Amino acid sequence: MLEECHLCAHQCGINRNIQLGRCHCGVSPKVARAALHMWEEPCLSKKNGSGTVFFSGCNLNCIYCQNYTISQENFGKEISIEQLANTFLKLQSQNANNINLVSPTPYVPQIKEALQLAKEEGLAIPIVYNTGNYETLETIQSLDGLIDIYLPDIKYYSDEVAVRYSSAPHYFEIATSNLQEMIRQVGSVNQFDTNGILQKGIIIRHLVLPSHLTETKHILEWIKSHLPSDVTISIMMQYFPAFKAKEDTLLHRKISHKEYQLVKKMIASFQNGYIQELSDCEEEYVPPFDLSGV
Repeated sequence: MLEECHLCAHQCGINRNIQLGRCHCGVSPKVARAALHMWEEPCLSKKNGSGTVFFSGCNLNCIYCQNYTISQENFGKEISIEQLANTFLKLQSQNANNINLVSPTPYVPQIKEALQLAKEEGLAIPIVYNTGNYETLETIQSLDGLIDIYLPDIKYYSDEVAVRYSSAPHYFEIATSNLQEMIRQVGSVNQFDTNGILQKGIIIRHLVLPSHLTETKHILEWIKSHLPSDVTISIMMQYFPAFKAKEDTLLHRKISHKEYQLVKKMIASFQNGYIQELSDCEEEYVPPFDLSGV
């Protein structure tokens, strides 16, 4: 799969055995942090935390990325597939609720192999696929049976905005097709253990951008009309201007109180979901990328 890479929707076709792809990723998995994380949705983190593995590099080029030091600047450490499998097992030994694969798209073949190795050695907690949702449909289909919980973004409705902020043409078409395949695999009704920790299912995330509530409105309307009514959404209000967004005329500020109230009205009819409260400390959601656990 890496000799002519078509894992993501850019389909750059680069031989990653000899050069880096558009995502800045090569053959070996590159990881910036592997540690317990307390700031995911409550049913993922709970008391013990989510066992997050933050991969370096990304197939999206979001100008506002809060993790830009690893997604855009590619900070991290290359490890072997065997080491990645051991990382999963180490997080399980720390009583993590799950293995949370953050920005996994460029490393799907390596992750699949590492998961198989780890499961042979006793990995038994749920696997979370935490994605910006710009994979090819074939990539998502290849994960059938390996992923317990999908945690996909749906970032944009209009192509113009997707291209301007993430260099991601046809994002909405690709992301919505992937969402339907994810639901086909794990269902729309989330399954929990007796402690309320998610074991199988999907949570669809949407990060609200300032001055772009029309995007949010159209995305929520599509979910309402095209997906099962019991699907779970997570509306993230944690936006703050990071990376290149500080100079953007529309993205240079945080979400206003008025925008927050309007979004709350938009989601009032949804059955299942989360919405973050507004805060002055959104930066606290960004973990330190210091090679912890790598």
